[in-house]
Amino acid sequence: MEDFAKSLAFEVKKEIAERYFGFRKIIEEDSDEYQKEVINFAMELETKIGFDLLRIYALLRENHLIQRFYRITKLGEVLFFDSYVSNSPTIRARLFENQEVRGFLRKSRFSNMFFDVYKTLRIHVDEYRNRIAALIEDHEVIEEEIKLFYQKNDISGIMLFLRNLDGGTGTSGSLAGGIESEGTHSMEQKMRIHPPQSVEKFLPILQAIPDPSTIKQELRNLIDLAYEKQPDFDLKDL
Repeated sequence: MEDFAKSLAFEVKKEIAERYFGFRKIIEEDSDEYQKEVINFAMELETKIGFDLLRIYALLRENHLIQRFYRITKLGEVLFFDSYVSNSPTIRARLFENQEVRGFLRKSRFSNMFFDVYKTLRIHVDEYRNRIAALIEDHEVIEEEIKLFYQKNDISGIMLFLRNLDGGTGTSGSLAGGIESEGTHSMEQKMRIHPPQSVEKFLPILQAIPDPSTIKQELRNLIDLAYEKQPDFDLKDL
């Protein structure tokens, strides 16, 4: 009879452990995948939107014009700005390397390049916003998984049940009860699952930038001011 009781206790504990750690593993795998996605996306932000912005900075050059660009587009905080990058002839040449230069006149080439880059930036910002929305949703799913996990798995209750199943620890009295309670609480804290940090902690939340046709005059005024400051600059010479 004693052997049967031990065998039954083992099977019960095995089932509890498999259910507990199986569900926990799913949550941890989802969290790891989410964090990898955030890291990969941070690199994508730099290589796509960052590169577009650097080309716009290289055309506008002056800080007050770049600030004006952000006010017109309502893009948010200034990203990836470095005055050295936008003013270095070598870096400027690299930024426009392999870019199609359209237009017969120097100013038209300058203007066309700005609008071409702007349109690419707009596409990349829209893609970025969609990906951010998906990551926010993934984070919410993980939080719900953790909430459901704790609804179905009361760690303190499970540990108490397993101790009772083993017939207790053999200790008695209030001191032993206090030690057991403290140990259970400490173990529960160590085993607690915490959700990964939200994507907003790592990546900027960008606003959708307007279609260039809706702010065309404002952008043209900005381009005119930028070109007046560098009338000898010719993209064809890069």
